Amino acid sequence: MSEQSKHDSSPADINRRDFLKVGAVVAGTTVAPGVLLYGIAHGKPAEEGASSKVRWGMLIDTTKCASGCTDCVTACNKENGLPGVTSATSATSVQWIRKIDMKESATGRQVSLPMMCQHCEHPPCVDVCPTGASFKREDGIVLVDRHRCIGCRYCMMACPYKARSFVHEPVTDQNPDVPRGKGCVESCTLCVHRIDAGLQPACADSCTNKAILFGDLNDPNSEIAKKIRAVTSVQVRADLGLNTGVRYQGL
Repeated sequence: MSEQSKHDSSPADINRRDFLKVGAVVAGTTVAPGVLLYGIAHGKPAEEGASSKVRWGMLIDTTKCASGCTDCVTACNKENGLPGVTSATSATSVQWIRKIDMKESATGRQVSLPMMCQHCEHPPCVDVCPTGASFKREDGIVLVDRHRCIGCRYCMMACPYKARSFVHEPVTDQNPDVPRGKGCVESCTLCVHRIDAGLQPACADSCTNKAILFGDLNDPNSEIAKKIRAVTSVQVRADLGLNTGVRYQGL
């Protein structure tokens, strides 16, 4: 190529190069887990991101959780645009949080508790995901990037809490803050879109019995950290060493 042809680029060529540069930047943001899905989509600058100084979690007091009360389930369904089909006979039901009634065989004592993604420090779902669709944010929230999910469902098999669902049908009436899609696996996000906006998860906000305490587990001065130091709490399947972000009192 001559020196003249190198410098005599047409305006169309220049515009095309500029377009490709912009496209490359956009592509870079879409492959960064959680940035486009739960950052830019809510007007939160990508450079702020999630901080490892924070670890979001919950303390659930089963002594306050009433059997038959499904306020947290209803609030979760409404907030996240879920269909609310919770029949045990439905193989295609989508449920990010479910109520479990337990009875101690030796004493007959009964407890009721909500079960959702436990947002493990060492999540098995992330370990087995072949595409990186399952990932953990710096603040401990475990999420699924639906653009990377291929629907293999390895994560569903790996989760010891039965916390993940597969979307079998086309999704309608979506909440624009909660991207969902057919052929993807999904689970409780701790209402990450609300957290990033300075709010607490819908389940904690809606619990009439104040059984769900949400906060920063890493902040020793937070209400949840103080409560965990003051009461006896347990992790479900603590023997697995997953260090869950959800703890239960009264079990």
